[in-house]
Amino acid sequence: MYEITHEKPQDAVAIDHLLDTSFGEERFRKTAYAIRQNSTPIPELCLIARDESGLLATIQYWNLVIGDQTAAILLGPIAVRPAEKGKGIGITLIRDTLKIAKNLDHKLVVLVGDPDYYGRFGFISAFDQGLQLPGPVDAHRFLVCELEAGALSGVKGMVNGAGVTAEVG
Repeated sequence: MYEITHEKPQDAVAIDHLLDTSFGEERFRKTAYAIRQNSTPIPELCLIARDESGLLATIQYWNLVIGDQTAAILLGPIAVRPAEKGKGIGITLIRDTLKIAKNLDHKLVVLVGDPDYYGRFGFISAFDQGLQLPGPVDAHRFLVCELEAGALSGVKGMVNGAGVTAEVG
């Protein structure tokens, strides 16, 4: 059995190794990583799963601003140790963190990922909603989820990292 806890500074090396294993060095060239460079992580939403063998999975969230005025958060990266994939750890991390995010009064979550996988959590096309990313991305993989009904109403524009905690509410 595994335990889910908040990420701690001493987890950084293991997390980085898992991300390298999952995504390779090219991950640093992706648009989502560029956005994160101008953002701050949200400690309450940065979780890990571990068992006696070590780190099994990680999930992180980052502050965003859409169109220079609307607070949002970026889900990702999320990674599960290859031998543990298909056991529901990633699904548990996503469900748990989306509930926490909603309880923290976050209203919009953005990510770049597989629409078939993330659709089960309520993610839909961000491009279809009028959102944009400041770099290359496969349009069908740019997704958004409302944690509060109607949160996307009137929201349009470029997604950017937020260097300080964006005001929610």
